[in-house]
Amino acid sequence: MSFDYTPIILSLKVATAAVIIVVLLGIPLAGHMARRNFPGKDLVEAFVTLPLVLPPSVVGFILLWLFGKNGPLGQFLTGVFHVSVVFNLAGAVIAAAVVSFPMMYQSAKAAMEGVDKTLENAARTLGAGELRVFLTITIPLSWPGIVSGFILSFARSLGEFGATLMIAGNIPGKTQTMPIAIYMANEGGDTATAMILVVIMTVFSFLVIFWLNRWSKRQQKGFIQEEGSE
Repeated sequence: MSFDYTPIILSLKVATAAVIIVVLLGIPLAGHMARRNFPGKDLVEAFVTLPLVLPPSVVGFILLWLFGKNGPLGQFLTGVFHVSVVFNLAGAVIAAAVVSFPMMYQSAKAAMEGVDKTLENAARTLGAGELRVFLTITIPLSWPGIVSGFILSFARSLGEFGATLMIAGNIPGKTQTMPIAIYMANEGGDTATAMILVVIMTVFSFLVIFWLNRWSKRQQKGFIQEEGSE
């Protein structure tokens, strides 16, 4: 029996592209929300974290409506750039980025809220601008939380199913990622293929969680030792 590695490759491509988007958008937003209070902040945070509680099929339906040929974003992309993200790999990337974004945002925001504000204020009194303070003080001190968010977002993107199926569909060799391939193999009676993919995803997810827990403990232990030496 020949095994098709295409779903694995597509899943890795989708997860990589999605996590890049999540990092580029999530870290600046987390930094802004961690340090600013403004009217409607709670509404913004509720909207950002909404994909955590919504069923993936609901997220996929909303994305399909937004990016469909008659949707507001779909019409814009088609009219201006002559591109469509529905039923292709770009749709899968968008779906993965949307469902994994809250993990990056929450991890980064929690870490940034724990940064000692006196260090940031000291940098400002020495003439550092807000961008420099953010890049040289806030991000380095928030690094453990950012790394955790990055890893969890990548793992969540790799395992995305419902929203991806809604907006990208099931096109073998084009949009059929591992979770979709598992579902289709099981439906088609190909238990062997489904089992191989299930084992791959389970082992990967386990290793991610195991490594993240061990890494977090080492970081915490190192922090305690530094505090004790002072």
